[in-house]
This record gives sequence, structure tokens and C-alpha cells, in this order.
Amino acid sequence: YGSMGLDFSYNIAVAEELGNIRCGGIPMAIGVQVGMATPALTRFGSDELKKQFLVPTIAGDFVACLGISEAGAGSDVANIKTTAVRKGDEYVINGGKMWTTSGCQADWMCLLANTSEGPWHRNKSLICLPMNLPGIHVAKKIDKLGMRSSDTAQIFFEDVRVPSKNLIGEEGKGFTYQMLQFQEERLWGLVSHLLTPLETIIQETIDYTCQRKVFDQSVLHNQAVHFRLAELATEVELLRSLLYRTVALYVEDNDVTKFASMAKLKAGRLAHEVTDSCLQFWGRMGFTSEAVVSRFYRDFRLMSIGGGTDETMLSIVCKYMGTLPSK
Repeated sequence: YGSMGLDFSYNIAVAEELGNIRCGGIPMAIGVQVGMATPALTRFGSDELKKQFLVPTIAGDFVACLGISEAGAGSDVANIKTTAVRKGDEYVINGGKMWTTSGCQADWMCLLANTSEGPWHRNKSLICLPMNLPGIHVAKKIDKLGMRSSDTAQIFFEDVRVPSKNLIGEEGKGFTYQMLQFQEERLWGLVSHLLTPLETIIQETIDYTCQRKVFDQSVLHNQAVHFRLAELATEVELLRSLLYRTVALYVEDNDVTKFASMAKLKAGRLAHEVTDSCLQFWGRMGFTSEAVVSRFYRDFRLMSIGGGTDETMLSIVCKYMGTLPSK
């Protein structure tokens, strides 16, 4: 279908390189294409669907988006309200999606919707939804604290008709498919948004504090400063080790839900810690838009929210540890 047929470890290598872009929104938009909106289509979609949607997405001719979150259902995916009712050889879609990355410019959406009234984990399906159909309304581009170069949309569906052949895989398997997609999303986000950028922030802070003079000596000369930077660099390397272990297991078709959730949790919290500590060492300059550390401070606050909150990651880890009952 136009790809190179490489395993997921190559995605991670690309994500690490994209982390050199000093703007979180660009790697995030690319990540939606390669690791959020397309994995389920790649694994479970029909040959016809792949030719229609996957081929132009890989080629870069189509922009894809992922329609999961709603105004009342963010990390609580089971609680989505959007419906896709089967009528003849079509689905009729009603509802809406929120926080949709690339939603203002997308050519198609990987949509999660309720296709029956059964149990929440069996009543959902994934559908390839062209975004130029009648009844699709992109309500607004959301103004955000960070990731400002990435468009994030609120979208409504009013009696949108889509062919039933646009169903990805089996009806009722959408929740399971989406949980699998989340693993790649979380690992991509961790790498492209954090590993390389956090290294960059630490190095930029070393350079700046070496030059900045306070009380006739460089800020870096203070033991509290260079010890703190050493601690942060160590934490980043520990996160890298967990990531690489998780990716190696994933490539071998192991269930990495626990490790991916641990890595996502640690990444979000480390993003706060590194950006906040480094910004402090920049002083007032760190509070300006001119300093790259202030952009990272805003952009990477998303890591503890998007793709599943810290609290959601903790719940997943607890279930795998057996400290919480499974539902």
C-alpha cells in the first residue's frame, strides 16, 4: 500500500528524529497519520478500504484524523455517545467529537461510534469517514495553551450517511481495535514529544546558565543547579530504557499495555519536572516567548492529558498489577 513494510521500531526511530523540531505540534500531527488514525485500518481493514484511505494517507495526499474524544468522554472512551445506526447498506451517524487533532484540515476520520446498544466494550465500531460528506460540521478551531501550530477541532455529525463497507474489521470490535491503537499513539507521543526535546531543554539550559551571570558567577556554577540538571538527565535516560524495552516487546507481538502505560505516565510527569525546573533556571527570560523552554513548557503539559490522562494510566497499571478488580 505504499509503505516500506518496516516494523514499529522504525516508527520510533523517526519519532526520535522529529523530536529535534522545536515545536511539539508538528510531530503530533505526523503522529496522528502514522500511529493514531491508521494502525487499525492497517491491521483489520479490507483491501478496498486500504486502497481508498491508507494508500493516499501513506503518500501524504490525505490528511487523517482520529475521532474518539467527545465533550463528555475524553479518557473515558467507553462513555462516548456518537451513534452510527445501520440502515440498509449505510450507517447514519449522529453526535460529535472534541479535541480532534488535524480535524480542521482532515480528508478522513477514523471514527469510533456506537453501532449497537449492547455492552460498552462490544457495541462500538471503527469507521473510515470521509470529511467532505453532507452533515459534517467543523464547528471551530480550538484555541489552546500549547501545541498552537496544530489545529484541534470540535466537530458535529447530523445524519451523516457513510457506506457500511467503510467499517474497519468487524462490527462491535471498535473498542478493542482502539485500545490497540492507543499503544502506538502513546509510544509515539512519548518519543517525539519528550525524549529528544527534553534532552534539548536540558542542554539549552546548561548553555544558558553557563553564560548567565548572577552575583559575579555563572548560574551553572551553583551546585544546586548542576546537580539538578544531572538528576533530570538521568531520569530521561531511565525513561529511554523503559521505552526501548517496551518497543522491543511490542515488535515481538507481546501485550505491552502495562509498560506503555507506565512509560506514558512517567513521561507526562517528567515533562512537568524538566520544563518547570529548567524554566526556573532561565529566570525572567524563561517567562518570555523568546525562550524555547517556555514553548516546551506549554506544549508538553499536554502529555499528562492527551492520549489518556495520568490517572487513566495509573488505573491501567493497577489492573495489571492486580491491585484493582478488572471490569
